[in-house]
Amino acid sequence: MEIQNSIFNYATLLKQVKARVALAQKKAIYSANEEMLSMYWDIGKLLCESQKQIGWGNNALEQLANDLKNDYPKVKGFSKRNCQVMIQFYNEYNQQLTNAQPAVAHLQAASIVLPIKQLSWSHNIILIQRVKDLKARYWYMIQCLKSGWSRNFLIEAINQDYYHTYGALANNFDTTLPEIQAKQVKETLKDPYIFDMLTFTDEYNERDVELGLVKHIEKFLLEMGAGFAFMGRQYHIEVSGNDFYIDILMYNVFMHRYLVVELKKGDFQPEYIGKLNFYCSAVDDILCREGDNQTIGLLLCQNKDRIMAEYALRDVHKPIGISDYELGKSIPHDIKSGLPSIEELESRLYQGLQDNENTE
Repeated sequence: MEIQNSIFNYATLLKQVKARVALAQKKAIYSANEEMLSMYWDIGKLLCESQKQIGWGNNALEQLANDLKNDYPKVKGFSKRNCQVMIQFYNEYNQQLTNAQPAVAHLQAASIVLPIKQLSWSHNIILIQRVKDLKARYWYMIQCLKSGWSRNFLIEAINQDYYHTYGALANNFDTTLPEIQAKQVKETLKDPYIFDMLTFTDEYNERDVELGLVKHIEKFLLEMGAGFAFMGRQYHIEVSGNDFYIDILMYNVFMHRYLVVELKKGDFQPEYIGKLNFYCSAVDDILCREGDNQTIGLLLCQNKDRIMAEYALRDVHKPIGISDYELGKSIPHDIKSGLPSIEELESRLYQGLQDNENTE
C-alpha cells in the first residue's frame, strides 16, 4: 500500500513540476515576443523620425539593413523589407506601443483594446496589411488567440472573409456549447436577418414587428433557415408565480433545441442580455424534455456595436447570439399617393391589350 501511495505521489509531483516548467517556457516565449515587437516598434519610430528630418531614400534603408545584418549575423529580421514594415508598424500604432506600456495597445478612435503583443510579428503584419477595419482586426486577433490560428490559416480566413461570414453574429457559443454543437449553431444562425416583407411608414414598436412576422410566417421561417418551427408569439411561461412572455419561441428539429428570440427596436443595449439569459434558463427547466439540447437565445436589434456585444456576452453561461435585422424600405406617403393602385394598373394593362387588338 505504501509503495502504491509513493508511486502515486511521485506521479502527481512529476506532473506538477512539468506543468510549472511548461508555464515558464510559455511565459519566456511570450516575454521574448513582447520584447521583439517593442524593439521593432522602437526601430520603426527611429526610422520614421529620421526619414522626416533627413529625408533619406531607399538606398539608405538598404545600407542600414546590410549593416545591421553584418553586425548581428545571428539575429533575423533586419532585411530592407522588414525595416519598411517596422515603419508601417510604428505608423499604425504610433502613440501607444512602447516599452513602458502593458502588453496591449489602445486605439482611441475605436475604443478597442488590441492584443498586439500577444500575437507574433507575422500575425500582426498580416493583419495590418490586409485588415484595415479595426473591429474586424480585433475579431481576427481574438480568434488567433482563442483557436491558435497559424499564419497560413489566418491568411486563408481573411481571404474567405471569416469576419463577415462567422464574425458578424456576436455570440458566446464557443464557450457555452461543445465544439461540434457550437459550429452547427453558428452555421444555422446568421447576421443580419432581412425582414423585407415588413414595411412601416409610420412610427412602430417591437410588438408591430412581432405581429408582422407572424402575419408573414412562411417568409419569416424561410428567412430563419432550415428546420425551424414556430412555437408561439408572446409565449407564456410562469416562474415562481410570476408571468413572463417570450417575444418569439421557436424549435429547430435538426439541432433538437429551442430558440428564444427577443426583438428590440433601435441599438443594442447590454442589459438586454440579462432578460434573454433568464428566458433561456426558464425554457430549459420548463419546456425541455429528454433528448432536447440546451436552449439558445437570439437577440435581434437594428444595430449593434460588436465590441459592446462581446463584452456583454463574456461571462454569460447560456448560449446567446446577437444579430441585426433589417426591415423593408417603405415608400413615403407623398410619393406613394402619386403612384397608381393595383386596380388602376390592371385597368391600364387591359386597355392597352384592347388597343393592340383593335389595331391588328
